[in-house]
Amino acid sequence: MQLSRKISTDTYYVGSSDRRLALFENIYPIERGVSYNSYIVLDEKTVLLDTVDHSVSRQFMENVKGVLNGRSLDYLIINHVEPDHCATIESIIKEYPEVKIVSNAKAIQFISQFYSFNALERAKVVKEGDVLNTGKHSFTFVLAPMVHWPEVMVTYDTFTKVLYSADAFGTFGALSGNLFADEVEFEKEWLDDARRYYINIVGKYGVQTQNLLKKASALDIAMIAPLHGPIWRENLSWFIDKYVTWSSYKAEDEGIVIVYSSIYGNTEQAMNYLALSLADKGVKNIHMYDASKTDQSILLSECFRYSKAVFASSTYNLEIFPKMEGLLLDLKAHLYQNKKIGLVECGTWALQSGKKMSELLSSMKNIEICLGRSVSILSSAKEETLAELDKLAEELTK
Repeated sequence: MQLSRKISTDTYYVGSSDRRLALFENIYPIERGVSYNSYIVLDEKTVLLDTVDHSVSRQFMENVKGVLNGRSLDYLIINHVEPDHCATIESIIKEYPEVKIVSNAKAIQFISQFYSFNALERAKVVKEGDVLNTGKHSFTFVLAPMVHWPEVMVTYDTFTKVLYSADAFGTFGALSGNLFADEVEFEKEWLDDARRYYINIVGKYGVQTQNLLKKASALDIAMIAPLHGPIWRENLSWFIDKYVTWSSYKAEDEGIVIVYSSIYGNTEQAMNYLALSLADKGVKNIHMYDASKTDQSILLSECFRYSKAVFASSTYNLEIFPKMEGLLLDLKAHLYQNKKIGLVECGTWALQSGKKMSELLSSMKNIEICLGRSVSILSSAKEETLAELDKLAEELTK
């Protein structure tokens, strides 16, 4: 059964969604599933933009055949060679043996690494600014290296003014008939997953994302068609502004995120006291997470989202508690920066986590550690410790 939808003049959505997959890239939980987007343009020459993951390949092939309706496929444009977008290239070639693969040299190299067919033999290699004319449609290619792989490019159709944006402007979440962002409650139901998708997958490459945004600003864009999640045709500037904020490592919202690792509950209890102290001082938008319970991808996203953070960790085998250490290392790998931070350590016989957390965070860019040190808790918080937590709360309000 063909399950496709027309999205613009001569342009059809032929992707599909996977609601069974539990972990995207075998690491990020996706309770709402994920979509794999692909598009066909019917012109004098036919064009398929990207393919899909193996998990939805059967539906994808039915969609492609249905939309082409007996026509041959002339061009396959590949914007990104990650397997969730190019896994069905061989299936397309078997079905349409005359198809030409249109992409840049690095992408053709990667395709050759993944597959056994001669990619160069059937390739039309393009460079920055090259144009492919198919009749009414003209496709311009814009290179976007390291957003988030080195071969990435985006494709702009000057006829429909659609920007096929690869993984940029994507989000986790399966599509349910409503393909467009204006057909769903995006800010309420999708924004958290869009943020988590960007921060975890693309977030390290803020400079490269900024470069792409500058290139895109020169285009007259009426629609953004990403490889995951809803298509944008209204209020594009709102979502683009989110990308400007995220890629410049600025806080999206004022607020404080408190992340703690607590073995027997004493560190957690201290953080509950700190949260109340902050609230008494007028702080709003306080969010608290147990690093052992909350998935790291969510913690990473929330730490980037808010202007300030508190990290509280038990000492464990003379080290930072493993879940907290993993988070801090992930923050460093994603270039966490421009934050005001509070640190709290807890232990009974050898306090070490505060010093080690401070060392990790101090290696990051533009990190201000409140009080210039961590607040230390010996086993459990006593009156003198509560006074120190009040001081930390006061510093965090400045």
